[in-house]
Amino acid sequence: MSDALIELKGLTKNFEDQQVLKGIDLTIHKNEFLTLLGPSGCGKTTTLRIIAGFEDPSGGEVLFDGVDISKIPSYKREVNTVFQKYALFPFLNVYDNVAFGLKIKKMDKTMIEHKVNTMLELVGLSEFAKRDVTSLSGGQQQRVAIARALVNEPKVLLLDEPLGALDAKLRKSMQTELKKIQREVGITFIFVTHDQEEALSMSDTVVVMNEGIIQQVGSPEDIYNEPENRFVASFIGESNIIDAVMKKDLLVNFDGFDFECVDKGFKQNEDVEVVIRPEDITLVKPEEAQLTGTVKSIVFKGVHHEILVETENRDYLIHTTDYFKPGLNVGLKFGPDDIHVMYRMDWD
Repeated sequence: MSDALIELKGLTKNFEDQQVLKGIDLTIHKNEFLTLLGPSGCGKTTTLRIIAGFEDPSGGEVLFDGVDISKIPSYKREVNTVFQKYALFPFLNVYDNVAFGLKIKKMDKTMIEHKVNTMLELVGLSEFAKRDVTSLSGGQQQRVAIARALVNEPKVLLLDEPLGALDAKLRKSMQTELKKIQREVGITFIFVTHDQEEALSMSDTVVVMNEGIIQQVGSPEDIYNEPENRFVASFIGESNIIDAVMKKDLLVNFDGFDFECVDKGFKQNEDVEVVIRPEDITLVKPEEAQLTGTVKSIVFKGVHHEILVETENRDYLIHTTDYFKPGLNVGLKFGPDDIHVMYRMDWD
């Protein structure tokens, strides 16, 4: 039996003469924390709004447990949404905000009390039940919004950049909190963000989007270590992306040298692109490496130094905890596992 919960098939969306989604195919599984990641205007929020029922697709299907829900209104779908602006009711206290949806359903008062108290305990706000929501911090308000959404027991929680209004420290804390809540309630979370670190740290699955097209779907590790194209490699973290030629399986040529790699399946002498992450390059004495260059600049970033090394063909970005003085001649060393080969794409 499949654990697929939501299936998007050939999903398109047009706003007047602009096509925002260009044929999205995606399977979202039960109990999965899936993140739609991409720059502004890539179509991630539109995809979320179509799943929620706030937008109608121009074409394609939205299947929920195998049933097309494209024409079902939002309030009849087994999903709830948490927005960046939490849309809490300022005239209601914390308890009544969380209980609001259950009261609308005319649920038994004892059952409401049990469900609300259970949910407030889950999000760590039991002591704030009678507190005015306007007196709460941003992180606390966000937890009220999550509790209000989860108390209705949806099969899916949709989160549209809910951490965007928080400061950096609180944002990191809430990333951990959200993942913990998702594990405890055991339902599907679909999260939208443009923040790469946020997506990598929280998700089971990351969907990278650009210009209405899915560029890659995979685990955070796959997305970071095995990007499928230049867009993914450059959008997820920092990268050195280099034009290269795949001489044969396990051997690639760039910057005038042959390097052993772990990739295969390309044609002989095929034009490709190589990605080397800045943290995977070690600076050594010039005589210890094929590639050599001069330290052009060094910037302290807190946990590492960001160094730019100028070689004959290009500048390489390197992250290291060691200090190298500008003007110093150095060698650049990396192993076969540090070189990731991608098909070359036309980005005109």
